[in-house]
Amino acid sequence: MTTKPRPAAKSLFQAAMARYSAAEIDAALAEYPETDGEPLPDGFEQEPEFTEIVGTVRGFFRGRPDVIVSGDTFVYYEQGTQRRVAPDCYVAFGVSAADIPPYNSYLIWRMGKPPDFVLEIGSKSTARVDTGPKRILYAHIGIGEYWCYDPTDDSKHYGAKLIGERLSGGEYVRLPMGRMPDGSPWGHSPTLGLDLCWTAEILRFHDPASGLYLPTRKELDDALRVSENARQAAEAEAAALRAQLRRLRGE
Repeated sequence: MTTKPRPAAKSLFQAAMARYSAAEIDAALAEYPETDGEPLPDGFEQEPEFTEIVGTVRGFFRGRPDVIVSGDTFVYYEQGTQRRVAPDCYVAFGVSAADIPPYNSYLIWRMGKPPDFVLEIGSKSTARVDTGPKRILYAHIGIGEYWCYDPTDDSKHYGAKLIGERLSGGEYVRLPMGRMPDGSPWGHSPTLGLDLCWTAEILRFHDPASGLYLPTRKELDDALRVSENARQAAEAEAAALRAQLRRLRGE
């Protein structure tokens, strides 16, 4: 009895991508394909979420020289070609940001591995791409964990607030999702070691080790403002004490 040979991984990838139009595949390979250099309109919809997410995750791994956290920058995945993709947020472990220059992009063959974690933020123009050709592409190039986050009130882009998947046998399988007391969804990222939680109408990252949510940009700004006010108050008090001391000395 003869067995039919299994198709090569590249053939499987090509067959999967054949289900999508050329425009959808182009959108998967380049987030902002417009020739005038201007971002797609959904960039304004995604920008606050993108800035918050990348900033929060980057802050958590600050001080780790072996971790790169970036977003909306190109990841080139095939040497000798211009084939690339621009995730909203990606994290790579065991690499060094010193290897990025002079290219200002993540070149997989130069870094020695693909990013370990990718998160996409849903929008009207990218939702089908994120769950279709881009998802297939990420599995093909070996992104170990893939999340889709839908910031809309009715989850109209993905049909769910959060979808987490982990690569297994070359295909993505769903990560288990839980519910918080108020019914909001959450899931654990084994790659980041963090929980992703939809709470108070925003995506929060929770550190199980400390039991605390990672601070948002607003919380960090508020803490910095309080610290700065306290510093100024302390300096003013110290100046007043020095002035009082001079008076007592008759200076």
